[in-house]
Amino acid sequence: MKILKLIDEYLEMSICVVLMIAIAVILGLQVFMRYVMQDSLSWSEELSRYMFIWLIYVGISYGAKIMRHIKIDASLYMFPKAWRAKVVIIGDCLFLIFCIIVIYYSITLVQRQLLLDQTSPAIGMPMWIVYAAPGVGFALTAFREIQTIIFRIKQIKDNKNYDPSEELNI
Repeated sequence: MKILKLIDEYLEMSICVVLMIAIAVILGLQVFMRYVMQDSLSWSEELSRYMFIWLIYVGISYGAKIMRHIKIDASLYMFPKAWRAKVVIIGDCLFLIFCIIVIYYSITLVQRQLLLDQTSPAIGMPMWIVYAAPGVGFALTAFREIQTIIFRIKQIKDNKNYDPSEELNI
């Protein structure tokens, strides 16, 4: 159980940190090779780009985990205080539906890439790995949204005066 708790706490953050460090090292190495050694690496920019794509999609999941994904917080104040918790849950449910749609289309895209057997030009990486990033990222995001919805429902049950706008730092 301790391992599951660590994975739940640090999975996305760890992946993002590792990817950011790797991108910085690879691009730093490319700059060194180009300007100091007067030679360039043919693979560094491509690999960095693909790692950045993965970083973005895993980062979306991290944003959902800490309940800071893209939303219009100011519009929450337009609703009466009694409605705010339910409106936020509806928004989370809509975002969950969006995640499921992205996962579906990502699976079909990855299946096409597997059939085409396309590889990247510089490093020869199968392109399905790159195209899998949205599916994996939004699968993690969907999981985090389910956790968020459960958390908010528990908050409503435990605290009848629960107001999600109080969580905001406005």
